[in-house]
Amino acid sequence: MHATPHVTGYLSEHFGDDAFVTLEGYRARGGYEAARRALTALSPADVIELVTASGLQGRGGAGFSTGQKWGFMPRGGERPKVLVCNADESEPGSFKDRLLMERGPHQLLEGILIGAWATGAERTFLYIRGEYAHATAVLELAIREARSAGILGDRVLGTGFRHDVVLVRGAGAYICGEETGLLESLEGKKGQPRRKPPYPAESGAFGMPTTVNNVETFCHVPEIVRRGAERFRRVGTEQSPGTTLFGVSGHIARPGLFELPLGTRLDTLIHEHAGGVPGGKRLKGVIPGGVSMPILPADQLDVPLANESLRERGTSLGTGGVMVMDEDTCMVRVACVISWFFRDESCGQCTQCREGTGWIHQICARLERGEGRREDLDILLEVAGKMEGATICAFADAAAWPIQGLLRHFRADFEAHLGSEGRGAGGRGRCPFPHSFEL
Repeated sequence: MHATPHVTGYLSEHFGDDAFVTLEGYRARGGYEAARRALTALSPADVIELVTASGLQGRGGAGFSTGQKWGFMPRGGERPKVLVCNADESEPGSFKDRLLMERGPHQLLEGILIGAWATGAERTFLYIRGEYAHATAVLELAIREARSAGILGDRVLGTGFRHDVVLVRGAGAYICGEETGLLESLEGKKGQPRRKPPYPAESGAFGMPTTVNNVETFCHVPEIVRRGAERFRRVGTEQSPGTTLFGVSGHIARPGLFELPLGTRLDTLIHEHAGGVPGGKRLKGVIPGGVSMPILPADQLDVPLANESLRERGTSLGTGGVMVMDEDTCMVRVACVISWFFRDESCGQCTQCREGTGWIHQICARLERGEGRREDLDILLEVAGKMEGATICAFADAAAWPIQGLLRHFRADFEAHLGSEGRGAGGRGRCPFPHSFEL
């Protein structure tokens, strides 16, 4: 893990401190004082107003207002209310939540407690990716510590508020990162998204009113309560305030996790913080937010890393998983890897997704073998276009967007793979990028 040389971020500043993982170490650095303040000095409505004023956006990919989302939870009623912490983090290229859980578990639990107070939730289901064995062990210990200290249980921090956290391990399905697919899995069913309405705030986990937030989203909340909304807004952009964690991987000199203000330029992150492309090679393209986000070519990296700016370039911040590719990278092979992943992970519920992901991978594989036809490129775009916005959840969109982005910016790579039927003569079965990664 690499710290940024210019910004000390409160999310990651104690990652190198082993004591911060323990309850004693966390409390020695002011831990749980924000939760105590929320429970004793602020009403639930006050907390929601504070988080809304901070402009905190969900850090799980959608970028929706956290305070507004909490406000959707109905007041009163006989049904118990629950929170769900989405710790599934199955987006290829993303690893920020894993580090937050491994290095700051009590920071996450404190954010959950404050969110529970704000929404009136009696229980939180913390749904963690099944492969995160170490993070699971760290969280189990932290939850036990918190229960023994009276931070979780019938009288949270000595108040009349009752709340507990239940850790649930997933089974390695990407689709369970979608909030309603997660809820189905949580209930012991096949992990596949639900039709909406009803929305989770009305009928979520086990039919109870439910609010779902991502790990990093909860981890920002204690600082907002501790220091106020204006302090949070001092960095970032007007529409996307605060810092976030960027996980940089691929062809990069210093891969790792960097906490920076939203709005930091992508080229600044890559060249100044992460050290640029090694070996004197040129940069070819960058995926800015995990594989479901469209790629950007090397001449478009002057963009601020904020949702509003990236949308103007036809992509999105996603989960902050920045994947760097050098000049030797074959973008057809990239398309093969991405399309295979989405074909394999589709729950199969919607025809457009089930069939579309299969068709896209089949065509990409044919192109990579040098057996493609020129019309295959148009078919790829046609199939992707019919998947986008046509299914129960956004999985089909996530499968279509990277293919659209690759063809938009690197169509020449695809045309160079065309067989003799597609481009006249020669080249059948040979990738024009011999130094690219192997499939």
